[in-house]
Amino acid sequence: MASSTLTKKQKKRDKYSLSELKTLGHQLLSSRAHVNNLPLLLSFITPTTRPQYALESLLSLQSFFIPLLPQLPSSSVSSSDSQNDPEFIYRIWVRSKFDDFVQSLLDIATCSQSDEALREVVLDTLMEFVKVGNGGKFHSAIYHRLLHIFVHSSLGDDDILPELLASKYFKYIDIRYFTYISMEKLSRTVEAIVISDDKNESPDTIDVDKPKSSLALSTHKLYHLLSRIPPLEGSDGKSEYDMWNGAGIFAGKENDKGHSGKQCKDESSNIKVSPANIAKKMKLKFTKAWISFLRLPLPIDVYKEVLVNLHQIVIPYLSNPLMLCDFLTRSYDIGGVVSVMALSSLFVLMTQHGLEYPNFYEKLYALLEPSVFMAKHRAKFFQLLDSCLKSPLLPAYLAAAFCKKLSRLSLAVPPSGALVIVALLHNLLRRHPSINCLVHQEDANETMKDITEAERETDDSIEDSSASREISNIKPGIDLFDDKQTDLLKANAMRSSLWEVDTLRHHYCPPVSRFVLSLENDLTIRAKTTEVAVKDFSSGSYATIFGDEIRRRVKQVPLAFYTATPTNLFSESDFPGWTFKLKDEDNTAVLDNTSKENGHISAKRSRVESS
Repeated sequence: MASSTLTKKQKKRDKYSLSELKTLGHQLLSSRAHVNNLPLLLSFITPTTRPQYALESLLSLQSFFIPLLPQLPSSSVSSSDSQNDPEFIYRIWVRSKFDDFVQSLLDIATCSQSDEALREVVLDTLMEFVKVGNGGKFHSAIYHRLLHIFVHSSLGDDDILPELLASKYFKYIDIRYFTYISMEKLSRTVEAIVISDDKNESPDTIDVDKPKSSLALSTHKLYHLLSRIPPLEGSDGKSEYDMWNGAGIFAGKENDKGHSGKQCKDESSNIKVSPANIAKKMKLKFTKAWISFLRLPLPIDVYKEVLVNLHQIVIPYLSNPLMLCDFLTRSYDIGGVVSVMALSSLFVLMTQHGLEYPNFYEKLYALLEPSVFMAKHRAKFFQLLDSCLKSPLLPAYLAAAFCKKLSRLSLAVPPSGALVIVALLHNLLRRHPSINCLVHQEDANETMKDITEAERETDDSIEDSSASREISNIKPGIDLFDDKQTDLLKANAMRSSLWEVDTLRHHYCPPVSRFVLSLENDLTIRAKTTEVAVKDFSSGSYATIFGDEIRRRVKQVPLAFYTATPTNLFSESDFPGWTFKLKDEDNTAVLDNTSKENGHISAKRSRVESS
């Protein structure tokens, strides 16, 4: 039945030519007597209509509705409230047709089969209605419907719609404001769907991949929109902001000097709003949008991208950055590459916003695995690792544990990893003179007598005596360091030595064997030594090492081959008294022995070999 109705409408539309359609639009705009052309023109605003016909109808309808929008009643008003006023009934009818028009435009804007040029025009028309559709004010309901339909549609996150919004409209402060509001609402909607699906899911549930994939797609599109919104600059109260609608939440008002934007006014509350207050409101909406989004179960690719960019595009603009504490600590506890990427943001919260993370160094120590030396984001990780171990207040056992773990890893990592390990060890030994005993330590039994005060306070007397007997029974040459121990105090790093570093002196890669010699200097004399820039080695690879080696200038050394191309197989000095000649005419070689002892030249021996 529905298909037959569509067929009839299609046939009815096909009866009109493009010129006739243009005539219908002119009649509608010229007189109210032709208002019945309105439903006919609306029938051409569909995703299946030819783009030329849809565009012609759209332009006519847009010109018809724009002047009437401030006069139209709200969509919630019904004809029963009209009190038999024909003019009011007419406006309610026009309002219903406007709502139908908006819905048709939304269908075209979020349909992948629609023409791209037509979709761009449709988006511009919708944004014009958003600008003045609410009695001349910002119509946030239409804008929210646009974002809602896009997020929950089958369109991919690489669609042109978010790109058009970002390039044309995200520069306006009021559009960004309402975008954050919509993002918060949409994130909560998706979260509610996820929670309801988890409650209703049973072991016998069949075909649950489809809703999960649609939710993942919605999450991708939410992130795509959020990440496209430019950050708010000029929160010092001195900046001016561009408004899409002058009578919206931030209404521009000229000051005494005639300049607009220095003070803004919200006409609904008649309160002057300064740029500093705008920035404060924007920060609040920005924070709510991002916190709501980060509560969602993010797909792994979105999760990683968020963690990589969080410290740059989110944390500086949050009203309270510590609200990310739960998300970051949860990510840091996952382990592996996710923890590596969460470290940047967590480090910012700890150093700049006073976050206390009790087990931070234990988690950081657990990240030191061979796989991290081949991770994509290893360069940033090593720089942060060096920064985290820079404090002189670190206990000696902790610095020693990191030294031993890094030196043990140097035996199993590529040459580029060995270089960055040597750089980290150099800085650790220079910053913490108390662990320089690790450079050359032979007798573990003697070291046992110098147990740190922290170890004595934590160990019981029985454990001390048993540990002493165990250490005394250990043969010389046994490494007491336990690299599998998660408690850094019990890893016995201070009772070990950096014997692994000594093996690097014979490393097959020349840069490693050369660089490790820097550890032979007395690093406790800080006046004569400097720290190594870890960033110079953190992103190294086989390609960078090879490139550096071929660019090195080496001294001239004796070579095992001739500098010039030899003309003979043997030189005359090799066989005194013999002369080698080559006859060109018959291509034969003649070897003559001439004797000069008797004052005359006589051939003693001739040998002719055919070539």
